[in-house]
Amino acid sequence: MTKSKLIINDDRNNVPKAPKDPVAKRDSFFVLFEKVIEATPRNEGKPSQEIYLDGERLKSIAKLVGGVIDEEILNLLVDCKGFHNLVHSIGVVITTENEHAGKINFVLQNYGKQQKYETGTLLRLACPTDGTEMILELGDFQWSQDDDVVGKFAFEFDHPGTLATASVKFYLHDAYKVPEMSPEPPVAFGSKDYQDMIRKSLLNKGNNHRLKAAIEKAEKGEDVTIAYIGGSITQGAGAKPIHTHSYAYQSYFKFKEMFGKDDGKNVHFVKAGVGGTPSELGMIRYERDILRNGEVEPDIVIVEFAVNDAGDETNGICYESLVLKILSSENKPAVILLFSVFENDWNLQDRLSPVGIHYQLPMVSVKDAVVEQFRLTKEEGNIITKRQFFYDIYHPTNDGHTIMADCLSYLFSETKKSIRDRDDSNIAKSPVIGNCFKDVQLLDRKDNRIGARINSGSFSETDDELQMVEMDANTFVTAQFPNNWLHTPTSGNESFKMTINSKSLVLVFKDSGSSEFGTAEIYVDGELKITADPHEVNWTHCNAVILYQEDVCREHQVEIKMASNHEDKCFTILGFGYTL
Repeated sequence: MTKSKLIINDDRNNVPKAPKDPVAKRDSFFVLFEKVIEATPRNEGKPSQEIYLDGERLKSIAKLVGGVIDEEILNLLVDCKGFHNLVHSIGVVITTENEHAGKINFVLQNYGKQQKYETGTLLRLACPTDGTEMILELGDFQWSQDDDVVGKFAFEFDHPGTLATASVKFYLHDAYKVPEMSPEPPVAFGSKDYQDMIRKSLLNKGNNHRLKAAIEKAEKGEDVTIAYIGGSITQGAGAKPIHTHSYAYQSYFKFKEMFGKDDGKNVHFVKAGVGGTPSELGMIRYERDILRNGEVEPDIVIVEFAVNDAGDETNGICYESLVLKILSSENKPAVILLFSVFENDWNLQDRLSPVGIHYQLPMVSVKDAVVEQFRLTKEEGNIITKRQFFYDIYHPTNDGHTIMADCLSYLFSETKKSIRDRDDSNIAKSPVIGNCFKDVQLLDRKDNRIGARINSGSFSETDDELQMVEMDANTFVTAQFPNNWLHTPTSGNESFKMTINSKSLVLVFKDSGSSEFGTAEIYVDGELKITADPHEVNWTHCNAVILYQEDVCREHQVEIKMASNHEDKCFTILGFGYTL
C-alpha cells in the first residue's frame, strides 16, 4: 500500500500541505476496514456512501472495527476537541475494479454547534482508486470555531451504482497507544459449526399451515409472492450492492431455488424496508407498499421491526396491529417474525415475541444465532466476529445479510420437512398487547377514501425532497409519501384544517436536517396535542406520531399551523393514518 501527498478540494478555503512526517510509524486503528461502498443516489449532490459518526457512533465504531478498548481514547472521540487531541492524521484507501469510476471523493464533515449541517468544517479529498493511501494531516487545516462533533464520512462517486472497497485509518498523536489488530479468517459458510449456529435462529416453528401452503403452491408452479416489510436492514443497509445482497433478496432467491418451478419464474419478490421507521409507520404503509393498493396478494410476509420499535409510543400495540392486519387478509398469507440485532446485542425480541407465541407464528431470531458465539474466541468456537457481521453499529455486512438469509432458509427447509398442520392458527382471540390499529388506512393528498374535509391553507405546496428507498429489487430509489402537503416561507400563514370522522389518527410528518425546516403545532378539537419538531431526529425521513386513539368513531377538527417565529420555515405533512 503506497502513500501519496495530500490533495485536497476544500470548501472552507483550507490550504493543502504535504505531510510533515511518516505516519506509518504512528500507532493507528481502523474505523473502516476493507468495506464495500456503493454509490447511492441522493436528493442533492453526487451519488454517495455515507457513514454517520455523531452521538456515540464513532466511539462504538472504534471498538467494533478498531478493537479499541482504552476508555480514555474512546472518550476523546465524542467531540471535535477530543478528536483533534487524539488523531494526528487520517489515511484513506479506495480500490475499485470499475475502470470508469474516476476519482472518488472522501468527505469528512463536522457538525456545528449553531447550525448542525452548515457551520462545521467540511473537507473533501479526491482519492485515486488504485489502493494508494491518501493522508489527511489534521494539523494542516483551519478548523471552524463552531465545530461540535465529527458528523460523518462520505464517499462521493460520479455514477450511481458504482462499487468500491474502502479503508479509513486514524493515525494517533505520540501520546496514545493502541494494540494492533490481527486479520480474521473468512467465515466458514457451510461448515458444521456454521450450520449449528444457523439452527439456533429457529425461535419458533409455529403453526405451519399457511407457510406449507405457500411452499406447496410454489412447487406446483403456481405464482407465489414473498414480501418483506421492516426498517433499514430490510431496505438492505450495509449490503453491497443493496438490491441483490440484502437478506431479503437473498432469502427470496433461496426460496425460489428450493421450491420454484422453471428457474423460479413463478416466485415473486416485494421488498418494502424504510430506514429509521417503526411498525407505527409500517402498519400505515402496508397496503400501499406491500399490497400495492390491491395489485399484490403476498403468500408470505416477513416482518422485521425488532430493532426499530424502541420509539413505538404504544409499546407493541402497533406491531401486533400490523401482524393482525396481515394475518386477516382474505388470501391468508403466512407471517414470519424476524428479529434482527444491533452491534450492542440489543433488540426487542422479549417485547415482540409474545405476539408470535400468541398466534403460533414462525419466528426467526438472528440474535439467538449470533450473539452467544460473538463472545467466543476462534478456539472456543467463534464462527463470525462482530467486525465481520456488522457494517456499522446497526447494519449487517454482506456476510451478515447472508447469515440472516440462511436463518430464514433454515425455517423454510424445516417447514418443508414437517407435516402440515391440519388447522390454521386462531387469530380471532383477544390480543396479547393490543390491536386497535389493525384496520388503519392511509390518508394523503391523493387518497382520501373517507371524504375528510380538508383546507390545506398555507400547506399548499408539494415536497419532492423526501426520504428515498430502494424498493423490491430495484437499483433506483423511490420517494416516500410523495402526495404530501408542504408549507413554505412564501405560502402564507393560514392553518391546515381537516374535519375527519375516525377512532384514531396518526400524523406522519417529515423529519429534516435542513435549517429551512421549522416547528409546527398540531391541535385536535382546539387543544394543542403535540409540537412537531422535524429536527429531533434531524435527517430526512418519515416520522409517525399518534394524535388520538378512542373507542368510538366521531368527528374531530384537526388544525396544523407553524409555531410562533417559525412562519418563515418549511414543514411537510406527509400523510395520516386513521381507523374507523
